[in-house]
Amino acid sequence: MDDDKPVLEQTTDAISSAADATKGAVKTVVKKVKKAAKKVAKKVKPKKKAAKKSRKAKKAGKKSSAKKSVKKAGKKAAKKKKKARKSKR
Repeated sequence: MDDDKPVLEQTTDAISSAADATKGAVKTVVKKVKKAAKKVAKKVKPKKKAAKKSRKAKKAGKKSSAKKSVKKAGKKAAKKKKKARKSKR
């Protein structure tokens, strides 16, 4: 400690220098975290696209199965009519 400066001034200088040091450290940490977040975002993006494709594929599958079920229902109705006609004979 300096004997020429008052104690209060010395402590305020020490505190301000400590604050500046922590401020610098925080900035570097924030930069590193942002870089890491960008890397993670790049890795995650392709997976989302693949998930969207699979959703579309599922929807397409549902649509085609719905069409098939309509066709099957029509065929079943036709078979029932034929059986009803045969039973009347």
